[in-house]
Amino acid sequence: MDRPTDAKPSTPTTRRGPQRATAEDRAQLDESPVSMRRVAALFGPHRTTVAVVTALIVVVSVVSMAQPFLLRTVIDDALPRRDVRLLLLAVAGMLAVTVVGQLLGVVQTWLTTSVGQRVMHGLRTDVFRHLQRQSLAFFTRTRGGEVQSRLTHDISGMQSVITNTATSVASNATTAVATVIAMVALSPRLSVLSLLVVPPAVWMTRRVALLRRDVTARRQRRLADLHSQVEESLSIGGATLVKTLGAGEATAARFTDTSADLIDLELRSQLAGRWRMATMQIVFAAIPALIYLAAGFPASSGGMTIGTLIAFTTLQGAIFRPLMGLLDVGAQWVTSMAVFSRIFGYLDLTVDVPEPTRPVRLDPATARGDVRFEGVTVSHDGRVDAVADVTLHVPAGTTLALVGETGSGKSSLATLLPRLHDPVAGRVSIDGVDVRDLAAADLAGIVGVVSQDTHLVHASIRENLLLAAPHATDDDLWRALAAARVAPLVAELPAGLDTVVGARGHRFSGGEKQRLAIARTLLRNPRVLVLDEATSALDNETEREVQGAIDRLMAGRTTVTIAHRLSTVRHAEQIAVLDHGRVVELGDHDTLLARGGRYARLVESSAEAPLAA
Repeated sequence: MDRPTDAKPSTPTTRRGPQRATAEDRAQLDESPVSMRRVAALFGPHRTTVAVVTALIVVVSVVSMAQPFLLRTVIDDALPRRDVRLLLLAVAGMLAVTVVGQLLGVVQTWLTTSVGQRVMHGLRTDVFRHLQRQSLAFFTRTRGGEVQSRLTHDISGMQSVITNTATSVASNATTAVATVIAMVALSPRLSVLSLLVVPPAVWMTRRVALLRRDVTARRQRRLADLHSQVEESLSIGGATLVKTLGAGEATAARFTDTSADLIDLELRSQLAGRWRMATMQIVFAAIPALIYLAAGFPASSGGMTIGTLIAFTTLQGAIFRPLMGLLDVGAQWVTSMAVFSRIFGYLDLTVDVPEPTRPVRLDPATARGDVRFEGVTVSHDGRVDAVADVTLHVPAGTTLALVGETGSGKSSLATLLPRLHDPVAGRVSIDGVDVRDLAAADLAGIVGVVSQDTHLVHASIRENLLLAAPHATDDDLWRALAAARVAPLVAELPAGLDTVVGARGHRFSGGEKQRLAIARTLLRNPRVLVLDEATSALDNETEREVQGAIDRLMAGRTTVTIAHRLSTVRHAEQIAVLDHGRVVELGDHDTLLARGGRYARLVESSAEAPLAA
C-alpha cells in the first residue's frame, strides 16, 4: 500500500526513564495497525534463541532471590553463633549467586543483541532492496530524510524493541513476582504494609520522572532543530545558498534563537532531574523507615529477627525497579508497534515497476538496439496524461531527437526505455522484446543514460567508474576516460584515479562531471543511449567539449536524445516534436524546417544561430 510521505521524519525514541507514547505513534498505529503474527514471524528463525533468553531471564530472577535469605542466615545464625563454617558457606553462596547472575546476564545480553542485530539486518536490507525497486515517482514525492529516517532511526529502534521492550516484560514480571513471594515468605505482616505503601510511592516517583521526560523530549526536538540548521547552513549547497542570498545574518539569528531556547530547556531538564532524584531518595528513605517502625511494635513485628528485617528491606527496596519497568510496558508497546508499523509501511509499498517473474533473455553483448514505442501513454498522477498514445520506431544505430516546449512530455517518454517509469498503456520494446519482460540487469546493460543532472557518489573516480563495470581493469578505465576526453584532466590530478570527487562531484566543474559520467556509461558499452538534455546546463565552450565526447559515445548506437538547444539534434535521422504529450511532427531537420510547422517556429524562436544548412 502507498503511504503518506509528507509526515515529519521519525526520530529515535529516548529509552531513558519512563516512556510515554507520543501522539504520532498512536496515529501511526491507528492508520496502520500491526499484526502480532507478522511481528512474531520476524523472530521465527530465532525461536530457539528466544526460548533460551526467556529461560535465562527466569533463572536469573529466581536465583537473585537467594541473596536476602543468605543475608538473613549470616546475620541471624552465622554471626551470633560464631559458626565459621556456616558463615563461609553463606558468604560463598552470596558470591556464587552474584557471579552466576552476572555471567547469565552477559550471555543474555549477547543472545538478545545477536537476535536483534540479525532481525535488524534482515529488515534493513529488505527495506533497502524494496525501495530500490520503486520507480522514480516514489522518490519524487518522498523526502530523502523520510527514507533515511526509516532505514536508520526506525530500524535501529528495533534493537530497543528486542533488548528492552521484549525482555523487560519477562524480566520485570518474573522479578516482581519472585520478590513479592520472597517478601511474603520472610514476613507476611510487613508484606501487607509494603503493598499499601509501595504503590503510591511508585506513582509519585513516576509522575516526577514523566515530567522530566516531557521536558527532555522538548529539549531533544530543539536539539534536532539545531542539528538540522547546522546541516542545512554549513553543507556545500547550504553555504552556497546562504552566501549567494546574503542570508548569513538571518541564518545566524535563527541559529542563535534555537541555541538560546536550549538554555532554558536544559535548565528545566536538569532541575526536573534533580527533583526526580530528590523524590526517589525521600521515598527510598521513608519506606525502610516505616518498615523499621513497624518492626519495632510487638503487634506488627511478629517476633521478627534482625536478619529477617534487613533481608526484607533489601527485597522491598529492590521491588521498585521491576514495578517501574512494568508501568512502562504499555507505552513501550505502543512505541515499539509504531516502529514496526513504519517499517512494514515501506515493505508494503506496491512496486509499480516490478521485476518480471519470467524474464526474457536478451544478451546485452548481442542486442541490436532496435527500439519501438507502440501506443504508449504515461500518467504520473493517474489523472493527466504526460504522454498520450505515442508510436515511434528508432531503427538500430539511428538517432531519435525529442523536442518541444517544457512540459511537452519529452523526458516522460525517454525514461520509459530504462524503465524509470512504466506506461499505463502501450509498450516499449528493444529488438522486439517488451522492456517490462527484461531482467533489470539485462536492461541496464542494454540502455545507458546520460542526464543533465549528473550524479557522482562521494568516492574516488575509480569507484565511480567501477559502478558501471565492477570488474573493469585500470586500462579499461583509462580508455573510457580517453574516449570521454577527460583522461588528461584525471592524469594531472595528484591521486589520479584515486581522487575523491567530493559530495555530488563538487570538486569538478559541470563539464568535467558530464565527461566522467560519459566515461562511466562507455564502460557499460550499451547498445541504446538516452541523452536527457545532457549539455543544456553548460556554457558554449564546455558544451563543445562535452558534445565531442557524446558524439563518440553515440557512434554506432541507437540514441534517444532530448535537447533544448536545437543545434545539437540537427543531424538526427528523426526528430519528433511533442506538444502536450503527443507527437505533432516527425521527420528530419531539413524536412521539418521546410514544412514551416511547430519545429520551424521552435527554431525561429530559439536564441541560437540559424540552423539551416
